[in-house]
Amino acid sequence: MTERQLEHFLYDKPRDHVARITINRPEVRNAINTPAHKEWSDLMDEAEADDDVWVVVITGAGDKAFCAGRDLKYLSSMQQAPADEQAADAELMASVTKLIERFEFAKPLIARVNGIALGGGFEVALACDLVVAADHVEFGLPEPRRGIYAGGGGVHRLPRQLPLKLAMEYLLTGRTMSATTAKDLGLVNDVVPSSELDAAVDRLIDDILLGAPLSVRATKQSAMAGLDMPLAEAFFASYPEVIAMRASEDAREGPLAFAEKRTPIWKGR
Repeated sequence: MTERQLEHFLYDKPRDHVARITINRPEVRNAINTPAHKEWSDLMDEAEADDDVWVVVITGAGDKAFCAGRDLKYLSSMQQAPADEQAADAELMASVTKLIERFEFAKPLIARVNGIALGGGFEVALACDLVVAADHVEFGLPEPRRGIYAGGGGVHRLPRQLPLKLAMEYLLTGRTMSATTAKDLGLVNDVVPSSELDAAVDRLIDDILLGAPLSVRATKQSAMAGLDMPLAEAFFASYPEVIAMRASEDAREGPLAFAEKRTPIWKGR
């Protein structure tokens, strides 16, 4: 396993076909400022472009915080900075590709939530396909209590993943919820003690890797993109990952392995 340390993140491949992106700012509870946002976005692009990466895990350093969201101290300092510094910060932010676009990032994303996930941290978890949380974790969108709002997707994703009245309660009050409550509400797949977090994530990865990677991507892209379409339209729509899957060697390997009563050998092409 090789681990690369950047300014704000760690990037490694803990096992075959898996990339792990770790927010490495524990001194600010893994909160994200503009330079960190840019670095994170670049890592997501790297993982997406790497054909050997079939699954991406996102987590935070330490056991206190997954991500506390936006670095409000940095934001406050920028608001008081000279105009040219503010302009440079805004320009950098405008150049950043959105961190996680469920419809465009076709590889499975697993949030390994090791500590509090507030604000942008909760938004990242909401944007991931699967979420495993330690049992001491709290989730929440406290932005209205800070004079801002959950504009990183929280105000849109939470009402799509919870009944509307319940989502609005959490959005408007800024209340937090425990990991167990989040699981009961369907926002989290599994809740385990911190010591079992990696094993729980590995169980999900093991099952995902049983499938052909292009089939997994086709499944994710068509499912996510189809959510905003009427059923008949979604059924007949064209999805790039499905087209790629159908033309792949793996699409021939799957039926052949089944006929020969053996485990398929996936190549990802």
